[in-house]
Amino acid sequence: MKTIRRFVMLALVALLILGVLPGAVAQDDEPVEVRLQLKWVTQAQFAGYYAALQQGYYEEEGLDVTIIPGGPDISPQQVVAAGGAEFGIDWMGSHLAAREQILQGDGNGPVNIAQIFQRSGMREIAFADSGIETIEDLEGKNVGVWFLGNELPLFAALVANDLDPEDPNDVNIIAQAFDMVAFIEGELDAAAAMTYNELAQVLEFVGEDDEFPIYTIEDLNIIDLNEVGTAMLEDMIYANEEWLAEEGNEDIAVRFLRASFRGWIYCRDNPDDCVNYVLEEGSALGAGHQTWMMNEINKLVWPSPNGIGIHDPELVERTAEIALTYGVIEEEMDEGAWRGDLAQQALDSLVELYPDLDVTGEDWEPAEVEITPGGE
Repeated sequence: MKTIRRFVMLALVALLILGVLPGAVAQDDEPVEVRLQLKWVTQAQFAGYYAALQQGYYEEEGLDVTIIPGGPDISPQQVVAAGGAEFGIDWMGSHLAAREQILQGDGNGPVNIAQIFQRSGMREIAFADSGIETIEDLEGKNVGVWFLGNELPLFAALVANDLDPEDPNDVNIIAQAFDMVAFIEGELDAAAAMTYNELAQVLEFVGEDDEFPIYTIEDLNIIDLNEVGTAMLEDMIYANEEWLAEEGNEDIAVRFLRASFRGWIYCRDNPDDCVNYVLEEGSALGAGHQTWMMNEINKLVWPSPNGIGIHDPELVERTAEIALTYGVIEEEMDEGAWRGDLAQQALDSLVELYPDLDVTGEDWEPAEVEITPGGE
């Protein structure tokens, strides 16, 4: 029996070296250079990718990954479409709009290959004494939101409530800066806020003479677009279908996804490490803010009932239906807009390689995170 067990172990080692087992990369292979274009600047929203980099998960897959931060004037879809990156992070609504536009031209369409966020973190917030409690209450108000595709869930909610976002007589839409200054100073009656970022900025606000806190969660009315019914799927991983069709690139995609999934699992179980990874990359936001963000991001990822990165077809279809109903896209989502086989391959091989790895996070519980002055 010992001889047989020893033979099996030696055989497994040999297969790993040769790169035959799922997830294995031959030791003499040259690393494949790939680039990941983020949707926004360096922050805990993308901590799983930095964890995969710092923990060596990409290297183990034979990948040399460069993570490219985004910004207010950067469209991830345009970067990937132009060949500036092999993979990108975006929201599903803007992805569908970009795909429809690209397919009308000479470009090749982006494909959602993994759905990391399982729920939306987008909110519209107002002060409790404003009287704004619902989308209908935004009529005649100064309402802030970001653009470049970020406005789509709010616009869908407005249209669903018979308010035209393009008619200032219905609602005065204001292009919101990526901070909460205008909201705090009263220039906006309501403002867009991600649970992991702008909401914390309001709670972190420091008044004159270092007075803190000025605002608590009880001072705010929070409109949850998940409850309104127009929340769309957010952070996903995508690639161009033409690139995926090239020989060997589907394998690269599976390896990239597998390492990225491991990164997100690591951040679920080791959030403090992941906050440090983000800070080391030069994030402009403080440790307190990033700690809050990491906890809130984990709430959007976990639990992942079908496994990390796996699409829920019903949520995909709901996002597409909302996008079509409220004019985000003009035609129904085409079959090529997303594919689940690559993420499933990545997940299945991950479970095969690491049978004890928790890939759903069903028992995960969020932490209680203390708000810090200025997010420091």
